[in-house]
Amino acid sequence: MVRAAVLRERGDATPDPLLTLVETIEDLSSARTVDQVAGVIRSAARRITGADGVAFILRDEGRCFYLDEDAIGPLWKGRRFDMSECISGWCMLNAQTVVIRDIYQDPRIPHDAYRPTFVKSLVMTPVRPRDPIAAIGAYWASERQPTEDEVAKLQIMARATATALDSALMYASLSETLERRKFLLRELDHRCKNTLAAVQSIADQTLRHAQSPRHFVEAFNGRLGALSRAHELLTREEWGRAPLAEVLAQTLAAFGGVDGERIKAGGPPIRLAPETSVAMHMAFHELAVNAAKYGALSRDSGRLEVAWTVEAGADERPMLVLTWSERGGPPVTAEPRRGFGSRLIEQGIARDLNGAAVIDFDPQGVVFRLRAPLSDRMSRT
Repeated sequence: MVRAAVLRERGDATPDPLLTLVETIEDLSSARTVDQVAGVIRSAARRITGADGVAFILRDEGRCFYLDEDAIGPLWKGRRFDMSECISGWCMLNAQTVVIRDIYQDPRIPHDAYRPTFVKSLVMTPVRPRDPIAAIGAYWASERQPTEDEVAKLQIMARATATALDSALMYASLSETLERRKFLLRELDHRCKNTLAAVQSIADQTLRHAQSPRHFVEAFNGRLGALSRAHELLTREEWGRAPLAEVLAQTLAAFGGVDGERIKAGGPPIRLAPETSVAMHMAFHELAVNAAKYGALSRDSGRLEVAWTVEAGADERPMLVLTWSERGGPPVTAEPRRGFGSRLIEQGIARDLNGAAVIDFDPQGVVFRLRAPLSDRMSRT
């Protein structure tokens, strides 16, 4: 900073290359993004070297990405080339500065790519001597031999650029981490509120239909456990889409599990959005509790089969068709009093999936049918 101030006091009409170099390093130290680094380099490198054009090239896996340029004519800004087909790629792969007096006499130059440009001579230097991550190219419109001083200043600039890029990438990573932290806190707050609202609703509805305190405790604990298991599955799936088969298996695990004999389940791969996973889990739980108390799962001879398929609807939209079928349990003599569980199964699921759901209390066993269109809430894998 002191050196730059002293140099500014000279008041020279012609920019001092040394002053420009010092100012460039100062500007690079305050750059916070890769684009800002490129912006500093593209103009400063021309003033320092006296080149007719400068390009800033990033190493993009196996390609060279011409991020920015400042030149008397268009070069290759925004384009990508294979590392093996570009002199900047050769420069980075070999970690060497390249000085070429006549580009059309050098076999490493892709001549067809250069013919539309003004370039006759060039210097290409890597950014970071070990494991280069970028390159700076300086180009001249007339054939000439760049001086050792011009090359040296470009190399100094490249070293400063390496540090600036590392800082920019670190700054971007830190910013991303902070934003991710804020997002996670907001998401956690949202999910906690939703969960508390669900627990409050379960408690209220269970209490409203409970025949006794004992019945309330039993039903409430069961539903709370089902909600917990649903969240456990979603946590394993990192709160992404959960497979329908796993949602069903997780629910039925508390009732003997899907064993292929007494309890069968199967269908094509379907994935459920997090909110739909919870709703389906709770609906399956209500059906399983009823089956364990009064239906097929209350007897050793009882059988439960859950099957689903995807069919074309009336408007040709793919529809999920799911059937929960109980057989071998006690005869169903009358339709039970409809409470929270029945409304959750028939109304809640249907509303959530924009479909239709119905429980049929057939004398041979309860049958639940769900028919709903595939959507962003429920899709094929």
